[in-house]
Amino acid sequence: MENGRQPLMVGIGELLWDVFPDHKKAGGAPINFVYHAAQLGAKAYAISAVGNDENGTEILAELKKSGINGIIASTNFPTGTVEVKLKDGIPDYTIVENVAWDHIQFTPLAEEILRKADAVCYGTLASRHPDSRAGILKMLSTVRADAVKLYDINLRQSYYSAGLIDTLLTHANVFKINIDEMAVLRPLLDLTGSDEEVCHILMKRYGLKYLIFTAGEKFSRIYSETETSYIETPQVKVADTVGAGDSFSGAFVYALLSGKSLKEAHHTAVNISAFVCTREGAWPKYDKTF
Repeated sequence: MENGRQPLMVGIGELLWDVFPDHKKAGGAPINFVYHAAQLGAKAYAISAVGNDENGTEILAELKKSGINGIIASTNFPTGTVEVKLKDGIPDYTIVENVAWDHIQFTPLAEEILRKADAVCYGTLASRHPDSRAGILKMLSTVRADAVKLYDINLRQSYYSAGLIDTLLTHANVFKINIDEMAVLRPLLDLTGSDEEVCHILMKRYGLKYLIFTAGEKFSRIYSETETSYIETPQVKVADTVGAGDSFSGAFVYALLSGKSLKEAHHTAVNISAFVCTREGAWPKYDKTF
């Protein structure tokens, strides 16, 4: 951070294996966020749950190897998995239901870490089940008012509703949404106007500090209360786009906490997201500096 302190960044939500046709990779959007924060130098925590199974043991080892501290409950439900099919590098997900991360609980240890957190990331998916939804909402209510609270909408299958999105937005001060998700959100929240006008409406309606709007291989735009940053997406040879958006979020927030300006933080996020697209899976090793 600006005073030289290592920022503490937390991801709350799904911890799972992305299962490709010939291999599997650790993932889960909020945990991808903290993976990239850890690679950049943050003290990173994942709050989630796994099963008492081989997949759970293996993914906990992956967390440790990647420098992520885990507040991970062990449950009798299976460790989460997602079947991933790629078409031209673009993933299509089939998400298994009633798994360990559907039962994330609020705990004293989670509360202790969240009260110290400089940034928290969460999404919609992990709140699909009432158990995790209750735990996550209680966790979000304990986060300091001055911390970054990033809600990455991350719509998947049918695991969302207008009421849930509205509730999760009320806890956020940073909101991330892509161009496809914007098309889904408009009728849900009765939003009209251009994408830019809708972004400003959301900023005002929910009192957001920043709104991140991404358009895949075209551009990204970040709004604050006083300025807007626009960057065209770099053209790279894509291996897959799994976790690219999460790396964008983690890099942007880490850069802000490190004292960078909005435009500087945006550039860092774009560059790291482009790098992730050139590697397989959501947790590539950083073989270059940013």
